[in-house]
Amino acid sequence: MKVVITKQALESLKDTLDFYIKEVGIPKVTVRKIKSNLLASCKKLSSEPFLGQEEPMLSFLNLGHRRIIEGNFKIVYRVVENQVIVTDFFDTRRNPSKTKV
Repeated sequence: MKVVITKQALESLKDTLDFYIKEVGIPKVTVRKIKSNLLASCKKLSSEPFLGQEEPMLSFLNLGHRRIIEGNFKIVYRVVENQVIVTDFFDTRRNPSKTKV
């Protein structure tokens, strides 16, 4: 299956990683490793699209959102026909109501 990462998901990831560098002081090399691990986890979904659990915070949408956890991140995605669509990278230490669709 093809994995597609939405523009919104990439922006969310970029914003969080920029925050880590600028506000938290995490070294860029560490942030690059976090990003690399997240993208590797997304790649795994191409061969195992139902690897993750259903995402209860988005169940009200009835779109079949699922999630996998990588480090402190929740990768939120949907399986649509022959594609895995990643809709959000969510730092699990944030308020769950900020999860994006």
